[in-house]
Amino acid sequence: MSIDWARAEGKPSKKMSVEGRFLLDLRAKVNDLEKQLTETKNELTQTKDKLADTMNELDETQSKLEQTENQLTETKNDLEKTKIDDQEVIKDLNTDNNNLKQELAEFKSKADDLENNLAIKETKATESEEKIATLTSEVEKIPTLETQISANEGEIEELTSKLSTAQGEITQLNSQLSELNNTLLQRDNQIQELSDKIAEKEQSLESATTHLHEVESELEELKPPDIGAGGFASDERITCPMCGSVGKNIKVTEDKSKVLSYVGHIPMYAKKHVCKKCGYEF
Repeated sequence: MSIDWARAEGKPSKKMSVEGRFLLDLRAKVNDLEKQLTETKNELTQTKDKLADTMNELDETQSKLEQTENQLTETKNDLEKTKIDDQEVIKDLNTDNNNLKQELAEFKSKADDLENNLAIKETKATESEEKIATLTSEVEKIPTLETQISANEGEIEELTSKLSTAQGEITQLNSQLSELNNTLLQRDNQIQELSDKIAEKEQSLESATTHLHEVESELEELKPPDIGAGGFASDERITCPMCGSVGKNIKVTEDKSKVLSYVGHIPMYAKKHVCKKCGYEF
């Protein structure tokens, strides 16, 4: 026997007879709904925590990417500055080397001229001795100049080797920079994917919150009215219209063919009586 809700709403102070089995079923369904409500709230809390963790991970990843970009920029600037300084030093050494070679050529030319003059002016040995001494002193400077040229050439070769090494490092760093740019692009794609997931989670959270409000409203509607002492009459007896059986011979069960309403996705069926003796349903 179902509850006449229209009658209860029309006369809420009037007593109504309701079978205990129906109240127990109603209480079980209410308990199930409350359990579902608690589980839904827990899931909402977990979802919020996961969203907070995801946002923190995104902030940390963005910070690391920015630091990496700054370090790469500084390294590249240092290498460019080193390359420019080495080129200037090489340029200066080449200039000095050219000057020294020119001076050496001039000294050799002078020495040749002096040797020729010495052969021609052997008869003027006395007058030429001072000139010979002077020229000899200048000729003695030639090995020193050659040594300086050799040392400068060694420094040039060393600086050229360093420049080649620096260029190789620049090439390697450019390759690493390209790889890091690719990594940054992948990170950007991951950030976009995480942003999309966050949007989906927020939408799911909004839907779950809406469903939670709907379940709470339905739960409020399904709560039975307060039952006072002696609120239901228990002396009414159901009689089988077919064989006349009463009492324990009559059982109450759900009528699966009649759906009264839905609580969320749970159907609320009407009740029917079944005679245990003759099997008649009414």
